[in-house]
Amino acid sequence: MRMPATPSLIALDWGTSSLRAYLLDDTGTVLDSRAEPRGIMQVRDGNFSAVFSEVTANWPPVTSIAAGMIGSANGWVETPYCEAPAGAEELAASLIRVPDSGLHIVPGVATDGENPNVMRGEETQIIGALQLHPELASRSLLVLPGTHSKWVQVVNGRIVDTTTFITGELFAVLREHSILGRNPASDSSYDDAFSRGVLAAQASSQGIAPLLFSVRSLVLTQRLAAGASLEYLSGLLIGDEVRCGLMDGARPDALIGDAELCERYLTTLQLFDETDVTVIDGAAQAGLFCIAERAGLTRAVH
Repeated sequence: MRMPATPSLIALDWGTSSLRAYLLDDTGTVLDSRAEPRGIMQVRDGNFSAVFSEVTANWPPVTSIAAGMIGSANGWVETPYCEAPAGAEELAASLIRVPDSGLHIVPGVATDGENPNVMRGEETQIIGALQLHPELASRSLLVLPGTHSKWVQVVNGRIVDTTTFITGELFAVLREHSILGRNPASDSSYDDAFSRGVLAAQASSQGIAPLLFSVRSLVLTQRLAAGASLEYLSGLLIGDEVRCGLMDGARPDALIGDAELCERYLTTLQLFDETDVTVIDGAAQAGLFCIAERAGLTRAVH
């Protein structure tokens, strides 16, 4: 007879704008999950303890672990970055325990060099992706789309280098604070406008700086529907990121993150003739469990 699953760990993916919580058993299987718009910027007076109690209410009082901006200077407890190369072992050894709490926070990862890079939360997704797809551990290039997209090189299960593109933030700034965002939004689908933007960025030897005003000029000359302009802008920005990311022969192996955003990147990569790219779901909870297990926080050891 199969024994009932026993809760072993509470895992939290706690970012800037959202909080996702998972109750896991001792094999890492999700028993229950909750999602709330309670990211660190939405927590009043820094009362993270109250939010944690609310989100995990009625769950058993098992050990807990969190990753993301909760470990930043604006989070619950600032957690120093773990220097690259870093993998599950290094992250597990660098956990910070929140005082008067059973919560452990995963550090981010910093890569040094002329253009240093940092991440918080993505390192845990990468560890989870490697658990779900062990074939990526020896050597791979992983892309994590987002507000600050990360292109991360992995060697022997460790993060060794990172490039950050602030593509999502640029889109938000241009949409909200520039003339490019003044065209009316539309409920219609404009997939062709997105692809048009990608192809324009792909063909530009000068990058997208000379192309950005075309978001407006194409509408003014009636060569692009007003409601399609933001899709075209999105295509320009993501297309330019991918163009830059693929320089020097780089080839991404997987996309990790929000399904809808990953789909945009997958479409973009296909327009660049990159078709053998895996989309990985469930990486955050898998990574949190793996790091907790390496740190001896889970009930069972495998």
